[in-house]
Amino acid sequence: LAHPAAAAAQPAVGVPRIGILSAGPLPPRAHQWEAFRRGLRELGYVEGKTIMLELRAPREEGGRHDELAADLVRLKVDVIVAATAPAIQAARRATGTIPIVMATSADAVRDGLVASLSRPGGNVTGLSMLQTDLSGKRVELLREIAPGVSRLAVLLNPASAQSVSQLREVEAAARALGVVTVRLEVSRADQLERALRAAAEGGADSLIVLTEPLFYGLRARVAELALKHRLPATAPWTVFAEAGGLVSYGASDTENYRRAATYVDKILKGAKPADLPVEQPTVFDLSVNLKTARALGLTIPPSVLARADRVIE
Repeated sequence: LAHPAAAAAQPAVGVPRIGILSAGPLPPRAHQWEAFRRGLRELGYVEGKTIMLELRAPREEGGRHDELAADLVRLKVDVIVAATAPAIQAARRATGTIPIVMATSADAVRDGLVASLSRPGGNVTGLSMLQTDLSGKRVELLREIAPGVSRLAVLLNPASAQSVSQLREVEAAARALGVVTVRLEVSRADQLERALRAAAEGGADSLIVLTEPLFYGLRARVAELALKHRLPATAPWTVFAEAGGLVSYGASDTENYRRAATYVDKILKGAKPADLPVEQPTVFDLSVNLKTARALGLTIPPSVLARADRVIE
């Protein structure tokens, strides 16, 4: 994939050009777009010969997508593949005609990206992650691993509709377990360390990270700070546990990116986004980091280990 600043190569006549709009800087997300490329290869496409990819990514976490989306429209790409609501919404603002495929979206209907899952309407279709629906299960999982948890810090971006929606479910699940929740509102990277320190000093004994592109990009830092303040932490992404978080549970993001290639293929063969139903996850990942558990003095219950898709030593 080309660097965002790289000059666009002119494709051969008749070779479809696909615009890619990343949720944030590429390094923390390279594995996602590699999964998309793998999906294209599985469908018989050869990058640079039978299909061209134009990647655009913000240079910093929380960066805006509008200029990048406009650039892809100027290139007259055949399809735009975008990840997360901010990028998808920017693509929608930039074009009402170029098909847009969602590689990942937390709740496409709630965010106004499609009219319905079965009949998207408009020029947007793709994958929905169901992250809101799983938020309560993450609270239950954290309590199963750390039964002593009583004060749960909730890391959210107050400017994010998906964070606010998930917050309600987290608070309801916590109440049912007799757990108090404390909101940690972070909308910029430079607020993260102070927020987690304040939570720990205020008596928080655990952490749940809500779905948010900013936190995805900062996942290694979140995991590091959670361990520093001895907070068992959970998040929606497998890569959070890989980065040192205690436990992650959610739909496989790499599988969704791979499946996004199928939408691109159908659209290039004449299908209209309005008629392609939004698909939901079929692969879910539960990952546990045993090294982090040991550092926190926790023993992962056999019931959790038996369900885990991945145990990180």
